[in-house]
Amino acid sequence: MTLDHRLIDLLVCPVCKGPLEMGRDEQQRPVELVCHADRLAFPVRDGIPIMLEEQARPMEPPPSAA
Repeated sequence: MTLDHRLIDLLVCPVCKGPLEMGRDEQQRPVELVCHADRLAFPVRDGIPIMLEEQARPMEPPPSAA
């Protein structure tokens, strides 16, 4: 099953309502939708985005500028 990119363009982060970016694996398959503002990655399972905060993967903080 593939994601409809028109639908993805309409989705926003359920936490902050901000934009999401598609995360892909080595074969360029969609695996998650990333909210950079909240540092959360929402999984995509069988072509369906799981937009639940409790299912999201916390992302590592960016390296601090020294």
